[in-house]
Amino acid sequence: MSLRPELKIDWATYEAAKYAVEHWHYSKTMPMPPVLKLGAWEAGEFIGVVLFSRGASPHLGDAYNLNNIQVCELTRIALKNHFTPVSRMIAVSVRILKIRESNLRLVVSFADPNEGHHGGIYQAAGWLYSGQTAEKFDFLGPDGKRYRDRQVTMSGKARQFGKMTKVYRVSDCTPIPLKPKHRYLMPLDKEMRKQIEPLRKPYPKKIASEAGDDRDHRNSGGAEPTRTLQKENK
Repeated sequence: MSLRPELKIDWATYEAAKYAVEHWHYSKTMPMPPVLKLGAWEAGEFIGVVLFSRGASPHLGDAYNLNNIQVCELTRIALKNHFTPVSRMIAVSVRILKIRESNLRLVVSFADPNEGHHGGIYQAAGWLYSGQTAEKFDFLGPDGKRYRDRQVTMSGKARQFGKMTKVYRVSDCTPIPLKPKHRYLMPLDKEMRKQIEPLRKPYPKKIASEAGDDRDHRNSGGAEPTRTLQKENK
């Protein structure tokens, strides 16, 4: 019987995180900064990252009476083939995050059934399930490309990277309905746990069409990183 390789979770460089996301995450894109980047190694080999950021919504903490330094979102889990359960990597990453960010009280994450995820990794890690998000739409543009709702506006203009940019109008696009995402919460102190406990709902079950389990962020691999394996404490 083979032994499980030693796991190491530590701060990673932007280059390492970008490499992992582009090779081992379905989005292929980094979340908007600021991003806290934790890398994972097994037997000294870089296997990916767990990334935390403020998320896409500036109102992430409103429902919990938290400001943007008290709440964050686990926005990416990008891993190649590995042995350690993803739930353990998440748990270790959250502990490290809590030590560094002393004001942080809650971590939120979303499992997207549109990508075949029901949140099994969060269930295995003991996160609280609080239900689904509101219904949303993607939009098919006149150019035949698919856009997220924040990339299409009623006016045809949107602020992107600090400046106004011309985008497609909603009226010019075809809406594509999406399945609501599953919302999971991890409180980081006793008072926050007590506060969110009334929001707890039964865990959703995996349906036959969904692939994966506690390891559903594994990937078949790809080219190996080189200098991106350096650590960064910023």
